[in-house]
Amino acid sequence: MLIPVILSGGAGTRLWPVSREAFPKPFMKLGGEFSLLQRTLRRSLPLADGHLAAIVTNAEYFFRTREEIDTLPAAADQRIVQLLEPAGRNTAPAIAMAALWAQSIDPAATLLVLPADHLIPDEAAFQESARRAAALAERGAIVLFGIRPTAPETGFGYIETGDALPGHALKVRRFVEKPDAARATQFLAAGNFVWNSGMFCFGAKTILDAMQTHAPEVLAGARAAWEASRGNATGQKLPIAAEPFAACPSISIDYAVMEKADGVVVLPSRFVWSDIGSWKAVSEQLEPDADGNTTLGETMLVDAKNTHIQSEDRLVAAVGVENLLVVDTPDALLVASKDASQQVKEIVGRLKSKGHEAARLHRTVARPWGTYTVLQEGPRFKIKRIEVKPKQTLSLQMHHHRSEHWIVVSGTAKVSCDERSFLVAANESTYIPIGSKHRLENPGVVDRVMIEVQCGDYLGEDDIVRFEDAYGRTPPA
Repeated sequence: MLIPVILSGGAGTRLWPVSREAFPKPFMKLGGEFSLLQRTLRRSLPLADGHLAAIVTNAEYFFRTREEIDTLPAAADQRIVQLLEPAGRNTAPAIAMAALWAQSIDPAATLLVLPADHLIPDEAAFQESARRAAALAERGAIVLFGIRPTAPETGFGYIETGDALPGHALKVRRFVEKPDAARATQFLAAGNFVWNSGMFCFGAKTILDAMQTHAPEVLAGARAAWEASRGNATGQKLPIAAEPFAACPSISIDYAVMEKADGVVVLPSRFVWSDIGSWKAVSEQLEPDADGNTTLGETMLVDAKNTHIQSEDRLVAAVGVENLLVVDTPDALLVASKDASQQVKEIVGRLKSKGHEAARLHRTVARPWGTYTVLQEGPRFKIKRIEVKPKQTLSLQMHHHRSEHWIVVSGTAKVSCDERSFLVAANESTYIPIGSKHRLENPGVVDRVMIEVQCGDYLGEDDIVRFEDAYGRTPPA
């Protein structure tokens, strides 16, 4: 049985301000109909001969990932299980958990391991390579997908290849970390180097045996987490036990296994591929105009050259600029030289060090029940637009530091406040005092929209004490 395993983690800090901790890179759409995660599912699900696939992701992303699956027609007849990490521990523990899960279903399972945030436009060419990789994996090989380099890129790891093997594969001579420009140019000229794509194919037993030899601490931690978690499976999710999983070393599969194991081969692939690792890489996926400019959203350029501009909800104009990246979102604007696109992650690091919410959240934040948008905030007040999906309900909660005024704009809200329960219709309002246990529901069949005005001495999102929650969320620390 061939089982696609999608690794959907990482904050994508080089793609800030669109990619953020609470809305990471796999959920980005890049101007298309489908997100990167959905595109990965579209090209891999046809390979799942048992109609079974897995997504390894953070528990925080479960509901958003479920939405991505439910709105993808190609996933309708597939069983897609989410293995939910309590915290990120890099790719080796994630793959170990996926292999243990797959082996419990089919001891002879073959895994096709794919990052969720890569872009491969030619799905047919990818699928042809994946089938070749699966055939090699069934004979005991650990297969890496190598990408023929098209330029002396310094942002990728390289693999030096050796002799040809049956099945279109090549021996692996050595792995090379991200090189400087001079070495990358040498690798391109040599002709026997490929980019390490981070995509793999191997038998579940093969990779677990390799971990036992080369990364026993990872495997021991994963086995302990698996034994503590296997009984937690409900429907299409498997929450991973936090304590034993946290004991796993945080290490990549490359360092843990690939650079040490025997039987590792590389399958050179000629399909167009991008890991979308920067805004410069995003711009290279778009059709440029005569001056090399690329745009997404409403833009206007005058005397601009080699510039990428992206706007979400307003017009962005540029005059007399060259070699720039401009990415505009409702609450943050990025302006950078294309040559410095890899340094955007430093902005995120500084925002985190200052405790700035823009590192984690967008102005509009998705929740299992709907969304909220911060419209305005200042000293002792915050104004939100809250949209609740039909038949959904917020948690029963209370706040220590703020009161809330709710004005219903459309639909009808069912409100519980302490011992009272009542309906609030459009153009009506209610008040939630500090310390009151309260809950908001949408009993109707259309979205319910309301405006919330918070008042208090602290208005952070962590001032929530949850007593009951339909979505299994625990109170913030």
